[in-house]
Amino acid sequence: MACRPSGSGSYTVVIIPLKTTLNSLDALRFYLWIKRMKELEEEKDALWCGLEILERSRLWYLQRLKENRIRQDTESRNGSGIYREGAEEARACLLRSRIQRVNGSLGSVMSEPNAMSSTNPSIPEAVADSDLRWHNTVLTQEVSNKNRQISLLELEKEALLEQLEELHSCRLPAHMST
Repeated sequence: MACRPSGSGSYTVVIIPLKTTLNSLDALRFYLWIKRMKELEEEKDALWCGLEILERSRLWYLQRLKENRIRQDTESRNGSGIYREGAEEARACLLRSRIQRVNGSLGSVMSEPNAMSSTNPSIPEAVADSDLRWHNTVLTQEVSNKNRQISLLELEKEALLEQLEELHSCRLPAHMST
């Protein structure tokens, strides 16, 4: 993904003649200072790139929230919990998992800017955490599916009971007249 650096996209090399030799302490300090300035410029460019990605992400999140709100309004107006089938349900589950992973990554970047910090979990711990999050998402989805099935079965039971009452009430007057 290409991001625009804050400047023209290239770095300027400055050569300042020193009154001492290249092996002098002043030359070394100057070299280290230039190197640090270059590193800071690269960090600034990476931060600008991150801001650009975050802005596009923010717009994407807002669009998903808007779509979610529209679906909620539609389903609450219709009063029907339309059950999503296989592929769409798996896609929604995977999307939620990815969003949770991105949210977690952004949270950890903001809370601990030192990527090499000793407080950050090791790679195996991070993988285990990711696996647990994925399994949690899958289990949550399964519970949600079971709850939907239970709701559908309860609605079906109510409809069958109503039909039984109708049949019973239709037969009852005919049975009483004899």
